[in-house]
This record gives sequence, structure tokens and C-alpha cells, in this order.
Amino acid sequence: MVKTKEAFKDKKFLESPEGRSIRILAEYEKVKSVFEIHKIIDTITFFGSARIKATENNKNLTDEKTQYYERARELAFKFTTWAKEYSNNQNRFVIATGGGPGIMEAANRGALEAGGKSIGLGIKLPEEQENNKYITPGLSLQFYYFFMRKFFLVQPAKATIIFPGGFGSLDELTEILTLKQTGKIQKPMPIVLFGKKFWNTTINFNYLFEQKMISKDDLNLFLITDDVDQAFEFVSCILKDQCVDNPQAII
Repeated sequence: MVKTKEAFKDKKFLESPEGRSIRILAEYEKVKSVFEIHKIIDTITFFGSARIKATENNKNLTDEKTQYYERARELAFKFTTWAKEYSNNQNRFVIATGGGPGIMEAANRGALEAGGKSIGLGIKLPEEQENNKYITPGLSLQFYYFFMRKFFLVQPAKATIIFPGGFGSLDELTEILTLKQTGKIQKPMPIVLFGKKFWNTTINFNYLFEQKMISKDDLNLFLITDDVDQAFEFVSCILKDQCVDNPQAII
């Protein structure tokens, strides 16, 4: 008699095209359960380049990219310190990142230095990118599917901070702006683009408006700044005005 495996034990089937929907559901349910176990209510998500190095790896403190690392670290520290006090340590506005090096590492590091939790949602890549060491144990996760990773980076987020980055950061920025513009994100979600020179050079938002590709109101969907305090005040003011007494479900 030929022995057969139950479907949920059949590795060949689970890794086949026919098993794709199961793999997608597994990623969804795994992360959802981890958030529930750690009682994560909502997040502040940082996006940005993995190629920006820490100060200790680049002694030139005037280097623009190094400064982005330090500003992300400082801003995450400020948000974490404020959130712990404002929410009475109820896991509100927890720093979340894509889990990798660069800006992601800086934000996780700042949260750790402030004595708070932080989340790292990494992605499996051919280069075998590892999650950074500053993420809270138990909240360091890896995805195979980009779209499922983006869901968990955006859905529980009450604010997004986007530092200079490449294709990935641009993809995340334009998707979030599209969701806000079209009303798919209805909650007040402050969006900060950190780095005036970079963002004003990379995307000419005013030209998009001049060409009638976006409306004038769309230019108010985000703040572009170089100032940590301005970014912090912009976000925290909106979140304080919009906080609710009862925690929201994250899914």
C-alpha cells in the first residue's frame, strides 16, 4: 500500500503553485497572531533605504546619508518615549519597520534606546537580507510576499515616516498616497517625507499639480521636512487629537 501524506504535511504541495493561497493565508495569520500575543494595538511605520549606514560605520558626520540614519534614530526615540507615556504603556504607536539595515535599523534602534518595543517585518530576498538586531524579540518576522508585508506595515499604522530610499520606498510612498487620496485610508494618517532636498528632487509634486495629474488638495496629504521636532509635533498633534478610548482591532 502506498502511503500518502495529509495535505497540511505535504511540503511539495504546500510549496507548489496550487498551495499559494495557503502560503498567503499562513503569512497573514502568523503575523496577526504575533501582534495579538504581544498586544500591539497600532504602529508608527518608518520606511527608507537599507543602504544608509550608521554613524559608527561612517565617521563623516556631515555626510547627508549618515545624517538621515541619525535623524531616523532620534525621531523613533522621541515617538517611543512619548507613546509610552501618552498611552500608559499600552503598546500604542509602536515603531514598525521593514526589518532590514539602514533607516529601518535606525528606527528600531531608536525605539530600543527609548526602552520600548519595535517591530521588524523583513522580506526574503535572493541576497538573504537578515533582520536587524534592534528589533524586539518575538516581533522580528520574515515575509515571502511583498504585498502581505506591505499590508502589515500600513494597515495598523497611525502614521508613516518616509526617509530617502530607492524603488521600495518609492513604491510604499506612492501606494500610501494613493490610498489616502482615494479615501481607502479614512483614518487621519499623518505622512511625513523626511529630507527636503531628496524628496523635492526625486518627485516634483508641484509639476504633477501643474499638469493636472493631482489636485491642489493632494499637496496637503503630506509634510516634507528636515526637522525632527517638526516631524514629531506634526504627527503627535494629530494622533493626540484622534486617539480613542477603546483600542482598535488591528485586523
